Amino acid sequence: MTTGKLRRIVLTGFMGSGKSTVGPLVAERLGWRFVDADNVIEAEAGCAVAELFAREGEAAFRQREQAAITRLAEAEGVVLALGGGAIEREETRALLLAQPQTLLVHLEVELATTLARCRGTEYLRPVLADEANLERRYARRLPLYRTAHVSVAVDALTPLEVADAVLRAALAR
Repeated sequence: MTTGKLRRIVLTGFMGSGKSTVGPLVAERLGWRFVDADNVIEAEAGCAVAELFAREGEAAFRQREQAAITRLAEAEGVVLALGGGAIEREETRALLLAQPQTLLVHLEVELATTLARCRGTEYLRPVLADEANLERRYARRLPLYRTAHVSVAVDALTPLEVADAVLRAALAR
């Protein structure tokens, strides 16, 4: 499958939207590689994202994340999944929206779907335990996610259907 002049697809969305599930499916169909930004950050730091947050705080983590995304946004033939909060940084949004040959895709998920999909992962995602804070975070991020080139509503779709929608968007670009 050819995507014309696109060299990378970047997936953004709230936790549970399917970025890490759909990304490899899209990459495989394109013959590209899949990269999860959080995995890159963890490999570079030598510890989990949750530990980085606890040890260094969110601001320091976001600086690491920005540096990693800036590097990864230059890669060719890659489907990149961002962490759910990466979109909050203006520099990240501006970079990905203006980066030539990049398609920024928002996998839009309702908060109820996030809660259902992520139940049981509170030890990995402590924010899930504080539902009021989670709702505020979701409400704050949603308009930022929607600045992406394309949004795909994923609640009622299977991962393969989401991958197909992302590929259709890439072909239409």
